[in-house]
Amino acid sequence: MIDTGDLRKGLIIEHDGALQRIVEYQHVKQGRGSAFVRLTMRNLRTGSTTSQTFQAGSRFPLVRLERQRVQFLYPEDENYIFMDLDTFEQIPLSQETLGDALKYLKEQETIDLLTYQGEPIDIELPITVELVVTQTDPGFRGDTATGGNKPATLETGVVVNVPLFINEGDTLKIDTRSGEYLERVS
Repeated sequence: MIDTGDLRKGLIIEHDGALQRIVEYQHVKQGRGSAFVRLTMRNLRTGSTTSQTFQAGSRFPLVRLERQRVQFLYPEDENYIFMDLDTFEQIPLSQETLGDALKYLKEQETIDLLTYQGEPIDIELPITVELVVTQTDPGFRGDTATGGNKPATLETGVVVNVPLFINEGDTLKIDTRSGEYLERVS
C-alpha cells in the first residue's frame, strides 16, 4: 500500500480494479478543513484519462510490473510492433496504450516493456532521446538578444521549441518527460 504523501507523477497504482498511471499530482491544503490530493490518471488498459480527488492519507495498492527489453520494429495499421530481445517474440501494442510515447519512438530503438501478470501494459522510454531536426526556419543574426526560440520539427514528427542557432540536420537531446530541448548533440 502507498499513501497519498508518497504519490508522484508517473507512478502506477491500482484504483477501482484498473491499473492507473498518475499523469498529474496536486496536493491542496485549504485554510479550513483537511488537505486533499487531486490526481489525473490514465488507465493503462483503455488509455482513458480521469481526474479524481482523494482525502490526504488515502491509501492505494502499489502495482509491481515486470520489465523486459524490447526493440521497436515498425508500425502496422493501428498497432506498433515490438520484439522481445530474448525470445524474439513479436508483441503488438495499440496506439492508445502507447499514448504520448509515440512522439519519441524511433524504429530499431531498444526500450523497456512493462507487463502485469504476463500482459503488456506500457513502455518506458529513456529520460532523454536523440532526434534529428527535419524542418526549422533559419535563425537570423542578432535575434539572440532576447534569447529567442523557434519551433523545430523532429524526425518523429514532434515539434519542440529550440534556440535560434539550431539548423536542419542537427541532432538534439530531448527530455521525454517534458518534451523540452536540452542540448545539441551534433
